[in-house]
Amino acid sequence: MLICPRCGGKNFWRLATGQRRCGQCGLTRKFDKTYWNSTKMSPYWKGRLLEYFCLGVPAYRLRLQVPLDLKTVQRWFRILRIAIYSHEMKEMKALFAKAGAGQALGAGRVRLRQDFTVSADRMPLGIYKGNGRVFTLPVEAPEGDEATGRIGESGQLQFCDETLAWTFVDIHGSSVVVNGEKGTRRGHEILEGIEGFWAFTRQWLKHYRGVPRRYFPLYLKEIEWRFNHRDENLVKLIRNLLDKRVTAESELLRP
Repeated sequence: MLICPRCGGKNFWRLATGQRRCGQCGLTRKFDKTYWNSTKMSPYWKGRLLEYFCLGVPAYRLRLQVPLDLKTVQRWFRILRIAIYSHEMKEMKALFAKAGAGQALGAGRVRLRQDFTVSADRMPLGIYKGNGRVFTLPVEAPEGDEATGRIGESGQLQFCDETLAWTFVDIHGSSVVVNGEKGTRRGHEILEGIEGFWAFTRQWLKHYRGVPRRYFPLYLKEIEWRFNHRDENLVKLIRNLLDKRVTAESELLRP
């Protein structure tokens, strides 16, 4: 069923142009387009950039390697992240519903919120492990002197139990900057569980040299997706996601 991303309406008029118009607010567009068709870029370059994205090459490093404007590359990478965000949110909600995670999270004194409101100078994040996967979302962290004493440095994990931890990331101006782990990494070893995921996340965020606070949720879910599928072919996985219809949830994250 189609849902209007502006007003949530479900009644549409089909126009001769192939577009649909919301009967409630009048928004007119092609609501049945897929992520792959969200840009007029040639299929060849969409495929090439998709491979660069899966290899972890930031958009700014491609400015001299491809005959495309930097903003065009950034927009395509953002569409890829939106497709991943939509998929990961659905997977997370399905897991929470199946596992009854709400009660467990409440007992841990940290409640996960299913929204990403990036504001203030610090953003608390919850990391939940379940069914062999790791998910992250903003949280309502404990308040007061007790919590202040437990926070420590930004990026340090505070465990509620073996399945749930929370931490803070600092927001500087228009960017979210997270330093990588101190010390030397041991080869390409990636630890399992929450600690491994957070070390993985910090390294990726450092690799991106600062993330725009507006799009931080997209980057966070991208890293979550990479971690949960680190032993799989990411190109094939994301290509399947791009064939899905653009949803109202992801439309709200567009500029």
